[in-house]
Amino acid sequence: MNSLNSVLLEGNLVRDPEISYTPKGTALCKFTIATNRSFKLEDEYQKEVSYFSIVTWTKLAEVCKEYLGKGRGVRVVGRLKQDRWETTDGKTKSAVHVVAEHVEFKPDFKKSQPQAVKNDEKAVANAVSY
Repeated sequence: MNSLNSVLLEGNLVRDPEISYTPKGTALCKFTIATNRSFKLEDEYQKEVSYFSIVTWTKLAEVCKEYLGKGRGVRVVGRLKQDRWETTDGKTKSAVHVVAEHVEFKPDFKKSQPQAVKNDEKAVANAVSY
């Protein structure tokens, strides 16, 4: 039986996405998002920022590379994945990232884009899932 492993995050890209391809030609896009949380602690509001590494595959990776950029808001639905490896000096390392199965693009309100392009982005964002 599989355990539950589901993640829903909403934030903004901290840099432009990077795309690469596996030796068999499968697209892989990586980007990082920042999420914000505000809370009150002893009569003062505090702000907490967390950063999450996101990985997308295949057609979703290509669409993310085409339409996403630094600062763009996204909602990501996916699962956590832990990679483990051993360094050359024998130490075990690990990293956790989110494998996105669905990415929704938040509206991009740049004045330079015509409304038709904005509508196309929304349609693509809602139509593409892993």
